[in-house]
Amino acid sequence: MVKNQLIARGIRDSGVLEAMGKIQREHFIDASLRAEAYSDSPLPIGHSQTISQPYIVALMTEGLQLTGVEKTMELGTGSGYQAAILAELSVRVFTIERIKPLQDRAQKILKGLGYTNIFFKVFNGTLGWEEHAPYDAIMVTAGAPAIPESLLNQLAEGGRLLIPVGDKYRQELIRLIKKGGNLIKRSLGGCRFVSLIGEQGWEEA
Repeated sequence: MVKNQLIARGIRDSGVLEAMGKIQREHFIDASLRAEAYSDSPLPIGHSQTISQPYIVALMTEGLQLTGVEKTMELGTGSGYQAAILAELSVRVFTIERIKPLQDRAQKILKGLGYTNIFFKVFNGTLGWEEHAPYDAIMVTAGAPAIPESLLNQLAEGGRLLIPVGDKYRQELIRLIKKGGNLIKRSLGGCRFVSLIGEQGWEEA
């Protein structure tokens, strides 16, 4: 997977590649799907949610430019796979999920794998987790109609925010870096994620 799906498509960050090689994706999906665990495609995890394809996980993680000293917030715990990758590259990870059964399952898996630097909350992710702000890095793993103001306010100086922005069917993966009170914006390409539901996202259908 690392060689054929990540390196071959341009992922270069050695920390990301090491983490992706270490963490077994099969832990985070249903047993019936384990034959597809390392295919470069999203897979269902229940509640109309998915685990992202490995390349997207790697691309987003690389985009955060983690060095191992960051306090990171993730919006959309989902399966817990992305949280595990972030935990390998951050001091602490604060992960938020609005669907309690998914959060419970992910927390059980991650605790079982020995992670002690991941903290969990069932909440409206569009509002972030203000109690522990500011964050050096924020990753949003669902597509938003616009960038939630709450997240910008919780981003530290020099911090990086990665979020898919667009309509419900296609988004652009945006990275913002906060410098001197300004936001430096860069597109990392097109993508498609499930919708970010919440007060500063999409309304629940």
